[in-house]
Amino acid sequence: MIDSLVLYCRAGFEKECAAEICARAGALGADGYARAKPDSAYVSYHLHDPVAAGALLADLRWRQLIFARQLLFAIPLVAELPVGDRITPLLAAVDRLHTSISGPYADVWLETADTNEAKELSAFLKKFEKPFRSALEKAGRLDTGKTTLPRLHVFFLGSGAAFVAASLPGNASDWPLGIPRLRMPRAAPSRSTLKLAEAFMEFVGNRNAGDRLRAGQTAVDLGAAPGGWSWQFAQREIHVTAVDNGPLDKELMAGGMVEHVRTDAFHWLPKRPVDWLVCDMVEKPARVAALVGDWAAAKLFKEAIFNLKLPMKKRYEELENCRAIIDGKLAGAEVEAKVRFKQLYHDREEVTGHIRLLRSR
Repeated sequence: MIDSLVLYCRAGFEKECAAEICARAGALGADGYARAKPDSAYVSYHLHDPVAAGALLADLRWRQLIFARQLLFAIPLVAELPVGDRITPLLAAVDRLHTSISGPYADVWLETADTNEAKELSAFLKKFEKPFRSALEKAGRLDTGKTTLPRLHVFFLGSGAAFVAASLPGNASDWPLGIPRLRMPRAAPSRSTLKLAEAFMEFVGNRNAGDRLRAGQTAVDLGAAPGGWSWQFAQREIHVTAVDNGPLDKELMAGGMVEHVRTDAFHWLPKRPVDWLVCDMVEKPARVAALVGDWAAAKLFKEAIFNLKLPMKKRYEELENCRAIIDGKLAGAEVEAKVRFKQLYHDREEVTGHIRLLRSR
């Protein structure tokens, strides 16, 4: 029976991930406690009453979690795996998982945490995957290719211990370890372009990209230099006003899709509303939240993506403060919007926010 959750996160953000899952699970009536070892890149949440797992399976949404890269539903840790035969106890664990999340499973991923220490297990996993996958197929536990089925995960803490868990279709990352593999475009002015590329994947998605990111639209990039975020729009033939006192990439400017306004991003406003506002400035997060909130209250954009550079301490509390600032601005102007935050893989010490205006009340 499922008695715990396993959540992958960025190393160093285990405390924030733990605080969030305790709050979210508790709100669903699934009280428990979190184990979060510093710099381990994962958190486990253990239910006081395993019966409450039903509420989490039904109502806990991975996309609403900020710090979790992946959401897994797990049975108790399988420990002391015998060196000579790890497959037999793991198959038995899969059978126990099957009683709560029935297979067959669409695939099996053997994973470790995203840390240098855990990556030392990669050679073992490569060697172990083929015989384990074969054993699962023989036992009728895999039906690969059917995306509507749950996915099986075996999350190794070491060669002798692993969580056997499942992720649910539509409620989990589709990337191993929750890490999208994006290539750095050669023509992009900076690596920060990957932040916005990943943000588009997360908040817009491929299915909606044609409608919400299309040629002829307009965008504003606050704090644009050297132009990594503006480049993402220019490649889509979206006209960008790049606001920054610093210089922009010469090749980006030569493309004709970007207008450079040399001024303070906190005091500039467009003459008319734009389709997109983006902002990736090294500033206090509350100040950025207030700026974006003011733009939203004035309905100066349809959608916005912005990064919040979180402090070293009380990061979860600061993020909730930023959310409250934005919510307050929207409520004061009677503007309805969908607001969401996610710590993306390319964010490092940041969290990305997204606002999509819906309608005025």
